[in-house]
Amino acid sequence: MFESLSDRLQNIFSGLRGKGRLTEDDINSAMREIRMALLEADVNFKVVKQFTADTKQRCLEAEVLESLTPAQNVVKIVLDELTKLLGENDAKLNTSSRIPNVIMLVGLQGSGKTTAAAKLAYLLKGKGHVPLLVAGDVYRPAAADQLETLGGEIGVKVFRGDGKDPVQIAKDGVRYAIDNLRDVVIVDTAGRLHVDEQMMDEAAAIKEAVKPEEILMVVDAMTGQDVVNVASAFAEKVEFDGVIMSKMDGDARGGGALSLKQVTGKPIKFISAGEKPDSLEEFHPDRMAKRILGMGDVVSLIEQASKIQAEEIEEEQAERLARADINLNDFLEIRRQVNKMGGISKLLSAMPGGDKAMAEGNVDMKALDRMETVIYSMTAHEREHPEVLNASRRQRIAAGCGLTVQDVNQVMKQFNETRKMVKQMMRKQEQAMGNRASRRKGKKGKKGKRGMGRGLMPGGMSMGQMRDLQKMFEDAGM
Repeated sequence: MFESLSDRLQNIFSGLRGKGRLTEDDINSAMREIRMALLEADVNFKVVKQFTADTKQRCLEAEVLESLTPAQNVVKIVLDELTKLLGENDAKLNTSSRIPNVIMLVGLQGSGKTTAAAKLAYLLKGKGHVPLLVAGDVYRPAAADQLETLGGEIGVKVFRGDGKDPVQIAKDGVRYAIDNLRDVVIVDTAGRLHVDEQMMDEAAAIKEAVKPEEILMVVDAMTGQDVVNVASAFAEKVEFDGVIMSKMDGDARGGGALSLKQVTGKPIKFISAGEKPDSLEEFHPDRMAKRILGMGDVVSLIEQASKIQAEEIEEEQAERLARADINLNDFLEIRRQVNKMGGISKLLSAMPGGDKAMAEGNVDMKALDRMETVIYSMTAHEREHPEVLNASRRQRIAAGCGLTVQDVNQVMKQFNETRKMVKQMMRKQEQAMGNRASRRKGKKGKKGKRGMGRGLMPGGMSMGQMRDLQKMFEDAGM
């Protein structure tokens, strides 16, 4: 997402970094290029005009910070203005003390409402809620079947109701939720190919019948700036609270996302980039602005990692990790955790410069798959005791997995580098614990084995450990 715009802006800033001092002409030239980049990204021209005017004014008035070069100061100003453009503050779901809370989804046909409803239910379920999906689209063939299939995949009940009256189905769905102790109801409504009175009247009637705490409009990011026109039309007829932008992974420009808040006043609350149930994310304007400028989004990556439950690590494995004595099974576990976080592509996309590395083909996306193939070709004893892997065993493993001995040697080199990194982590952790213990003035503190094991896995990584993990991938040639 935002790939084209991100590349253009980074090229503009690269040109500024070579200058020790920026003149007004330099600023004007940079603003012209930024204006063209935003227009090519399909951002609303009024938004572009206001954005460049505000940014230019701040650049000309700003004092260069002592710790920053002039070019870095410009980047910081553009970052601040982009964040403001995207919404500045995180927009949360509206909730009330009523049980159940009702969330209603509206939007055009094909925008991804039904899929978004299931993804939102999955997200809320992960936060401890017990959601109910209500199939309110009675016009599109198999719409209710699609929602029921999605609900079955994520373990969420779907209420279909009787008859063809979407208003009555919505009311009955809320009653069903009350009777069956569901604390959130998500109502999927019907869309049309374009905005019309019938769709608006029906949405207004459902709103009046169930009085939702939250109305979210689902828009397709791939329609570009046109999402602004659709959202504006909906806002006039059916007042909604926020936006879910679907199919963000299919839009390299991002003009709709950059225009929406400024033109309609409605915040983006969620974005969806992928088909999997966990691909719906809360929208953070500051983090997205950093990604657009190529600064990565390590904070979101760590939050995603924290969802991976460290309790999955068995006691024996945690004990080995605590001793920094990992084997090849542990190596596979680390790989499995990376997959749970979205795979190496998502991991790298959140790192500064990661998107660029992937675009330039500097990342071998199949390296981890080869690693897994090699390790699974070993015997259980070899995985637990990698020190026994002599030349003849490595030849047998290579023949068994259809790769070369060099591939096997490369995996073992990566494993040894990882084990070395884990030992370094443990030494740092032990030193930190020792320093904390000394400050307690003799009070003994005890760290459990699980806690030490948890600190080594992605779910408990510090920023320094995340950088170490990134280095591991770099060392592996990925």
